[in-house]
Amino acid sequence: MDQFQSHKGGKTITRGPQLSQAPDFPGGLPWLTISAESKRRPRYTCTMRLDRLISNQPAYSQRVARQLIACGRVNVNGTAVRDPQAIVDRFAAVSIDDILLRPGYASLYLMLHKPAGFLSATRDQTHPTVMELLAPELRGQVHIGGRLDRNSSGLLLLTNDGLWSRRMTQPQIKIPKVYHVTTVDPISDETGACFAAGIHFAFEDFVTSPAQLQTLGSHAARLTIYEGRYHQVKRMFHAVGNRVLTLHRESMGKIVLDPQLAPGGYRQLTPAEILAADPAATQSGS
Repeated sequence: MDQFQSHKGGKTITRGPQLSQAPDFPGGLPWLTISAESKRRPRYTCTMRLDRLISNQPAYSQRVARQLIACGRVNVNGTAVRDPQAIVDRFAAVSIDDILLRPGYASLYLMLHKPAGFLSATRDQTHPTVMELLAPELRGQVHIGGRLDRNSSGLLLLTNDGLWSRRMTQPQIKIPKVYHVTTVDPISDETGACFAAGIHFAFEDFVTSPAQLQTLGSHAARLTIYEGRYHQVKRMFHAVGNRVLTLHRESMGKIVLDPQLAPGGYRQLTPAEILAADPAATQSGS
């Protein structure tokens, strides 16, 4: 695969075997450092208590681990932590007296311009998958956050941070997803009102959240939905007697598909784009 790079706007776009440099977050992401929002116990994306992580090392008993933490000698992502029950995740770097105890895993957050014809899957015996568009060393490290069906195109997010991807896709958070749609038949005047009222899916006995339809032509529209049900957009148009011809995802929340990315291209997300998964940021006005 040919390599394609563009440095416009301080971002590196990559196609092929080389990946752009990860965004610089001094001290890690906000949810990987101590929360300043409340007086509750500091929390991190969960996997293990800090005292247990340290006491799992042969040189430290749990009593010694607690003493080191209480004395402020333990740092997580460069910040001293004094609560032995603070929760750390696999991305957090942990050190004692400036001696690195665990470096933590590098977090990966990718935006990919999915072409039509590729499955949103790890592997398939019949069809090419989006993982084949990535450098070989990345394919086993990331998972897909918010799938697109094989014939759809557009923004696809891939990461090794499970909590981040859940924040981007949880229906309760209602992150808007915007699609450009073309249809087989003309879009009726009643379609927008039907979508705004919600469409009932009999199989799940579920009514979609109010969606916004912006008509762009007789057979084209921009649709904003807030869930990610199986073939949701196609089923919504089918419910009003129409069929989707092409479907292209333009954005998820504040993350917009980079116009510099050719189909099949991908790049690292910027720090601002990664923070778009923070519920507070999402609710502060998209």
